[in-house]
Amino acid sequence: MVDFDKYIDRRNTQSLKWDGMKAVFGKDDLLPMWVADMDFSPPEAVLGALKKRVEHGVFGYTIATDSTREAMIDWLKNRHGWDVSPEWILFSPGVIPSIRMAIQTFTEPGDKVLLQSPVYTPFFQMIERNDRIVCNSQLLLKHNRYEIDFADFEEKLKTGVKLFLLSSPHNPAGRVWTKDELSEMARLCQKHGVLMAADEIHADLVALPYKHIPLAALDHSIADMTLSFMAPSKTFNLAGLQASFMVIPNAELRKKMAAAQARDGVSMLNTFGQVAMEAAYRHGKSWLDAAMAYIRGNIELVKEEITRNLPELTVIEPEGTYLVWIDCRRLGLSDAELKKRLLEKGKLALNVGDAYGPGGEGFVRMNVACPRDIVQEGLNRLKAALT
Repeated sequence: MVDFDKYIDRRNTQSLKWDGMKAVFGKDDLLPMWVADMDFSPPEAVLGALKKRVEHGVFGYTIATDSTREAMIDWLKNRHGWDVSPEWILFSPGVIPSIRMAIQTFTEPGDKVLLQSPVYTPFFQMIERNDRIVCNSQLLLKHNRYEIDFADFEEKLKTGVKLFLLSSPHNPAGRVWTKDELSEMARLCQKHGVLMAADEIHADLVALPYKHIPLAALDHSIADMTLSFMAPSKTFNLAGLQASFMVIPNAELRKKMAAAQARDGVSMLNTFGQVAMEAAYRHGKSWLDAAMAYIRGNIELVKEEITRNLPELTVIEPEGTYLVWIDCRRLGLSDAELKKRLLEKGKLALNVGDAYGPGGEGFVRMNVACPRDIVQEGLNRLKAALT
């Protein structure tokens, strides 16, 4: 039986979330509910596989085996109904390095790359730091649910966009895109000859009745122009092991990405990352189901407490991820004021919305993948900060 209520002290473990607060927020006396990793131990099967590998005692260069690919392929088939061929898979140390390689491989300096804000901050960073131009089709918030402005989306595509970065499920808004939404985005990108790169790192973290649909699983023509980036890191709390993978059905696109990997020297997986990845995909289903049920309980607690104690705030219902996007705009505070109150009055480390681009102003992102007592304490601190 998994005990998600168990508190695991992560201080002094080189944890970015806990030990990195001073560098990021200027304070280290905060409750961290910011960076997107869990405060839960991964599945026992993963820990067992890692211990066995440690006991072997030699940690030389590691190759990806058929067994690892088979575990991933079975997972994608069983969890998402997606049939993936082994040759479509390339390994990577992370989704962000994969996005960076895609930008460098399929665009030139000065080219436009499309995204949909408010969106995961590294999308902006990877575009700008590689001397490309951010082209933004901002999402529309209607009745507390984000929608795509398809007219604006197509107008932006017409401006010479070369690559579209999709966040699916969406971070930070928690939207799980429907088949119709995905199909229309793909249709417009096909119409205007725009390659699609889908960050699907939160694919497994979807609450019923919603269902994640891999973009490339829609049909063969869409798969032919899609790069899919996935990982077990969010799903099973393995981010520090730096193991992810790309699914690229188009042989020519895959060849170009493999060449980019060879050029950068990043095609080999971390030994422990590979061991953990295979064990998680083979044996992690029951753990994940239990984790998602627990996280859903945390989300319900957030909704109830904010409705009761902070009625000026609105929770954007998360359909996926373990991140809660909270609308604080009715408080009338700037993002700087919001951040100051959180840090000084609440002693609470959250991500403030302006970091996610236009449309994120006045929001905060709360990570609730932690024991319920910590969620409750975070809500108490949020109330102290904002009332």
